[in-house]
Amino acid sequence: MARTAIRGRLTWQLADVVAVRRESLRASRLSLRPSDWSGHRAGQHVDVRLTADDGYTAQRSYSLASPPEQDELDLIVERLDDGEVSPYLTEELRAGDQLELRGPIGGYFVWPDGDDPVQLIAGGSGVVPFLSMFGYHRSAQPSRPATLLYSARTADDLIGMAELTDSAATVTVTLTRGAPANWDGLTGRVDEAMLSTHTLPPTRRPHVLVCGPTGFVETIARTLTMQGHDPSSIKTERFGATGGQP
Repeated sequence: MARTAIRGRLTWQLADVVAVRRESLRASRLSLRPSDWSGHRAGQHVDVRLTADDGYTAQRSYSLASPPEQDELDLIVERLDDGEVSPYLTEELRAGDQLELRGPIGGYFVWPDGDDPVQLIAGGSGVVPFLSMFGYHRSAQPSRPATLLYSARTADDLIGMAELTDSAATVTVTLTRGAPANWDGLTGRVDEAMLSTHTLPPTRRPHVLVCGPTGFVETIARTLTMQGHDPSSIKTERFGATGGQP
């Protein structure tokens, strides 16, 4: 049975950095070992806090990429050129350093209970919480129907392909800004036709989870509703203030 953590009050703690590895063109995977961790649910996130020498602090929230049964916590951080936190985490952080974090946080955007089919739709780094979910799915519910439609800009921007390739789910990837010559996946933005062809139909009554940039998530959720999915079956997680697709 997966470990689950229920904390009455979230507190900051130190986590040892075990490894920092390049995940994609702009993203790095951080493997952490916190001092006090009783487990998490697939889909939850943590807050990370950096403190400067002058006392200035900055914190950001990052989804957990690691499944609940994994001892170390994996975060995947995409570098933002104008960011306060991500440049340090992706370019300067090293194994042996420590980070402040608190969590796990969130109980809404998590792997759904039960045995009903699950449809996941990701844009860009919105695939990260689904990596945790797929790890749990592979170990605990491999026969449960699960499908992912994942949109990324280019092949160099793909995140978590090792987990997705090894998953027990059906995974479809589309690239929106060009594909290599040997690419055998889809190309183009996620539209109504792609959703109709490469996601579970409303008649299957799937749980639907959509994660990505704000504009992407809003467009996908609206289109799914128009196609007949029950709005109450659609859960969304979004980031950023700009519209458009990855």
